[in-house]
Amino acid sequence: MISVLGTGVAGLCAATALAERGLPVEVIAPGDAPAPASHLAGGMLAPFCEGEAAPPVVISKGQAALGWWQARVPGVVQRGTLVVAPPRDAAELDRFARATQGHRAVSPADLEPELAGRFARGLHFPNEAHMDPRAALAHLRGRLVAQGVAFREDGPRGDIVDCRGLAAAPHLPDLRAVRGEMLELCAPDVQLTRPVRLLHPRFPCYVVPRGGGRYMIGATMVESARPGPITARAVMELLSAAYTLHPGFAEAEVIATGAGLRPAFPDNIPALRHAPDRIHLNGLYRHGFLMAPVLAEELAAALAAPISKDVTHAH
Repeated sequence: MISVLGTGVAGLCAATALAERGLPVEVIAPGDAPAPASHLAGGMLAPFCEGEAAPPVVISKGQAALGWWQARVPGVVQRGTLVVAPPRDAAELDRFARATQGHRAVSPADLEPELAGRFARGLHFPNEAHMDPRAALAHLRGRLVAQGVAFREDGPRGDIVDCRGLAAAPHLPDLRAVRGEMLELCAPDVQLTRPVRLLHPRFPCYVVPRGGGRYMIGATMVESARPGPITARAVMELLSAAYTLHPGFAEAEVIATGAGLRPAFPDNIPALRHAPDRIHLNGLYRHGFLMAPVLAEELAAALAAPISKDVTHAH
């Protein structure tokens, strides 16, 4: 038996990959555990845009995520990502273009007519996609239950795969927290069909359509382990950025706010780590939905091998 700890994107992807290989697996989720950080994610599968700051391994391996999610959950929308900048920040768009690949220059209004007259230039990344992260995770969980995978609240009974994010920090001394904050708006007067990233020297943001007039606005990156609700500064900056993108957001209803702590290793690269009593899948940083499937498949391939000296089992 393999006991997967955690029900965020890391845990559910790991359990899915293990179960698909016919390995006996259970998922351990204490009832008092906080909601996973992945519940606040944008749900973007954007390996090329992430190339602005991410290491090359995230870009190269992350490209496999789109097919993985499309094969397992409904609601993956592939309309690419549109990147724009206000005229005064045109240099930011040029910098972003130099730092990334997989894009083409576009007139933003050709892709999103409601942006006509506001942005003269943009970049389109056609091989990127997005989805509702909570719906995707709920679907993965339902698939696992249908396959007979047990979800339990008591202790693990088998070899441990620890996917608990920051809750695993006592076992991972170099794991740190990176705070992120987001808003969800209901803006039925705004009609955007794909994620749009607005570049800004101080507070860049992205807007992700969730259907039914709902949009996720995110997300701050603060080197802080402070828990608690979203700050007034973050609300003002995110709303200001959304309004800069589309004035229709001024009439939107704020239907949800959120703040969470992302787990990250010093190099910000998600990783599998082997310890004497468990295997860790952690450090997803801002790449959870992009990198969790990749690491889950690597984990499952190793554990499914008949004999592997590289795989450590719990004692």
